[in-house]
Amino acid sequence: MLGTERLSAYYGMFQALFDVSFKVERGEVVALIGANGAGKSTLLRSIVGSIRVQAGAVRLDGQAIGGRSEISQLRDGIALVPEGRRLFPSLTVEENLLIAARNGRRGPWTIGRLYDQLPTLAGLKSRPATALSGGQQQLVAVGRALVANPAYLLCDEVSLGLSPVAVDAVYSLLSAVKLEGIAVVLVEQNVRRALASSARYYCMQKGRVVLEGRSDTADYTKVSAAYFGI
Repeated sequence: MLGTERLSAYYGMFQALFDVSFKVERGEVVALIGANGAGKSTLLRSIVGSIRVQAGAVRLDGQAIGGRSEISQLRDGIALVPEGRRLFPSLTVEENLLIAARNGRRGPWTIGRLYDQLPTLAGLKSRPATALSGGQQQLVAVGRALVANPAYLLCDEVSLGLSPVAVDAVYSLLSAVKLEGIAVVLVEQNVRRALASSARYYCMQKGRVVLEGRSDTADYTKVSAAYFGI
């Protein structure tokens, strides 16, 4: 189990998260929803080590892991697909994947298997990663995280700005990931899609969790009210 316990996070003197408790079990899909500025990205970045937090605020299978480096978290099986993708612009698709594979863990998700799953990427492997379409770049970003063989895949705004066809392609890949038993934390602006794709949800507002529950029994009216702070 991966989770946080009363996690607070800061950007300098500005407090962005306030006592956030959150968890995702192995093999589970959890949606993290909320308006822009709610703290969703900050929570994911705190978990993966991009933002330094207290050791006991982040736990993996009962062990305190908060405040460790991003590479330490990656090697323990926690990978982030960041908002905006953040691919290396000077590298090809395959070079972006190779860096992740070398820094991650050994496991079933190899670059060859990724190409088998996504034949389109195989045909683009020699192109600069940032010369691709937005949807193709997002598939590279998800694939880059996958070839590190995570147990927990944290996806930040995977559908933002993409065409409906591209969104379907990304979610198809995530469905394959779920069948492998990899846990997925899904930050998604589309509330209905987030609930339909997850087992549980957390709704955040102004750095706090204001509502949580099972996705299949969620009251959309209440979730929308929490989302907008009504």
